[in-house]
Amino acid sequence: MDTPSSFQTDALIAEDIDAYLEAHQHKSLLRFITCGSVDDGKSTLIGRLLYDSKMIFEDQLAALESDSIKHGTQGGDIDFALLVDGLAAEREQGITIDVAYRFFTTAKRKFIVADTPGHEQYTRNMVTGASTADLAVILIDARKGVLQQTRRHSYLVHLLGIRHVVLAVNKMDLVGYDQAVFDRIVADYRAFATSIGIADFTAIPISGFKGDNITAASANTPWYGGPSLIHYLETVEVDAAAAQAQPFRMPVQWVNRPNLDFRGFAGQIASGTIRPGDAVRIVPSGKTSTIKTITTFDGDLEEAVAGQSVTLTLADEVDCSRGDLIAAAGDPPQASDQFCATFVWMDEEALKPGRGYWLKLGTQMVTATVQPPKYEIDVNSLEHLAAKTLTLNAIGVAEFATDRPIAFEPYSANRQLGGFILIDKFTNATVAAGMIEFNLRRADNVHWQPVAITRDNHAGMKNQKPKVLWFTGLSGSGKSTIANEVEKQLFVMNRHTFLLDGDNVRHGLNRDLGFTEADRIENIRRVGEVAKLMADAGLIVLTAFISPFRAERQMVREMLPEGEFIEIFVDTPLSVAEARDVKGLYKKARSGQLKNFTGIDSPYEPPEAPEIRVNTVDMTPEEAARFIIQQILPLK
Repeated sequence: MDTPSSFQTDALIAEDIDAYLEAHQHKSLLRFITCGSVDDGKSTLIGRLLYDSKMIFEDQLAALESDSIKHGTQGGDIDFALLVDGLAAEREQGITIDVAYRFFTTAKRKFIVADTPGHEQYTRNMVTGASTADLAVILIDARKGVLQQTRRHSYLVHLLGIRHVVLAVNKMDLVGYDQAVFDRIVADYRAFATSIGIADFTAIPISGFKGDNITAASANTPWYGGPSLIHYLETVEVDAAAAQAQPFRMPVQWVNRPNLDFRGFAGQIASGTIRPGDAVRIVPSGKTSTIKTITTFDGDLEEAVAGQSVTLTLADEVDCSRGDLIAAAGDPPQASDQFCATFVWMDEEALKPGRGYWLKLGTQMVTATVQPPKYEIDVNSLEHLAAKTLTLNAIGVAEFATDRPIAFEPYSANRQLGGFILIDKFTNATVAAGMIEFNLRRADNVHWQPVAITRDNHAGMKNQKPKVLWFTGLSGSGKSTIANEVEKQLFVMNRHTFLLDGDNVRHGLNRDLGFTEADRIENIRRVGEVAKLMADAGLIVLTAFISPFRAERQMVREMLPEGEFIEIFVDTPLSVAEARDVKGLYKKARSGQLKNFTGIDSPYEPPEAPEIRVNTVDMTPEEAARFIIQQILPLK
């Protein structure tokens, strides 16, 4: 096709760049995704949109024509999918693997479109692309009809709160533009959509390759009287308008203190409208005030709405910091440390129930633990399956607990304040994306009871500073022996102590736990809670546990005031520990009689920066104990 002039950018750019930028700036923005089964034509459709909206330059067109000959699947014609399938692996396989984002614009609106993968193993990529979308274009191959992947992606679109759905019945040219085929597919899809809660959708017969009903009505479908795809995308109401009608909420991104006379709270308004004089409440603290000014770079405003980034000043000096939420005083969001959520697991390593992860919701960052899932959702059949954990791309429902209350709203009411991600504390990898469903009632019914005698009173009466001496190391390393010796020496010194030993605790408090990875995590969590209570009582607590995972040792550290957790690594080589084998456990593990044994078929993660390290090859237990006491007593 030799029409390079049709790919010139808007003539206004050459005539008056300032006028072009001004007009462009005030266009609304629609984010949408394309999804569906493999080979339904998602990439081809996006390529066609870019082509028809004149967003391809001459050099891009030349490259596209060359690539179409080399990699294309349309004979000698242009293969529009190659504009989107940028990865070499995608071109070689003819599939989409990663999420590909593309920008284009028309005279009426700007668009960001995400081409999401169709394969089930790339569910996490599809979720990533859908997380910020206002609309979903679900493609169906007219020759194949509604498939399992169509149902799966429709369920995910509904789960992720996308309100606008376009059912694009593609490749109509390959079925002779038959209306009966189109009507049958729409009827089949409507039956399924209704069953999962999609109340409304817009069905359009198209051909991404031929261009039918993409930018204008096609003469090949005189029986269709609805909008073209571009017309619908240009005119559909974006969620920003709906967000402005909701109660006011603004997560605080930054406290702005340029001088002693100004203290403002900066952030992007998530929902609602705000004006000077409006009453607001700080969540979760509950403090109230009124808006004094709405400040921007261009000056103060009389009103600000959802989507705007502003700095608010308050009439009163109230405690408010990053992570807090400024909300309408008469209609604040919920604040809780326990809730139920649906989430998608996105990491190669499976979910560890009970492990502490970073939970990021807006500007809030807290430690969260996930209970064993209530169930996993089979996105193909929509069945609820029993599950103890979740693996890559799995979707489940579970209860979450955070180390302090967070402000949120159900995801169905506010995507920005109900959607969160989980981050692994050690790898900093995003491991899950979640949608909060509801607050747990027990979080409202259970409160901290104020007590008259504080932990400082308890410690003062004992004339010592509380500590948790956390001994960790392989089985047979000498943890219990050394911890016992340390306690003996502290007892002689009139210190108030208590020793929690791994074996002893499993006779009572943790007798219901086994030695799976999940049970080991729960074992340490319980011990950490008990150690914290004992430290609150003013005691020096000694714990002797293998505690093989760094994440759980860090979890216990975070339970205590800074400086009270002392990690003691009993550093003994595996060969030495196995040679001692006083309990015969290594022998059983080597013979296969004992499963999940640390150092043999279960990993041990040694501390990276322990407060104290003792080498039991060179030290006797008594020497190690004296060395430890010399290190901890100056800390009092």
